[in-house]
Amino acid sequence: MTTTEHPTEADWPAIERLLTESGLPLEGLEIAHPTAVVARTEAPGRSIVGCAAVERYGSFGLLRSVCVAPDHRGTGLGRELVAATERLAAEQGISDLYLLTETAVDWFPRLGYQPTTRAAVPAAVAASPEFTTACPQSAAVLYKRL
Repeated sequence: MTTTEHPTEADWPAIERLLTESGLPLEGLEIAHPTAVVARTEAPGRSIVGCAAVERYGSFGLLRSVCVAPDHRGTGLGRELVAATERLAAEQGISDLYLLTETAVDWFPRLGYQPTTRAAVPAAVAASPEFTTACPQSAAVLYKRL
């Protein structure tokens, strides 16, 4: 069983380790600290087994760092993390979310995200570290209106 909550400052090394082990970029992650969520086991040790975050750019957001530990995949935890970050984003006035992915192109549409082009992404989001340096040009771009 897991709980989803905001991370503490002490959680960031574990989050970074989870992202690195999953091949996800760390560039720009500090921008997303205010809108990050983690999933942690209830026992033993309350280990972090998933995370997700949104980088805010005015009324636009970049959904990033959606990651679930391999032994917790297929449990619905990814959906729970995305829903939690979407709620947080909406509460903070974000109306539109964008994301880049190389590995979950078929998964995000099940959550309401639609393919779009890099040209359709607002300039502030397109200038983010994820768009400019962390993710390759071949990464798919998806969008969702909250």
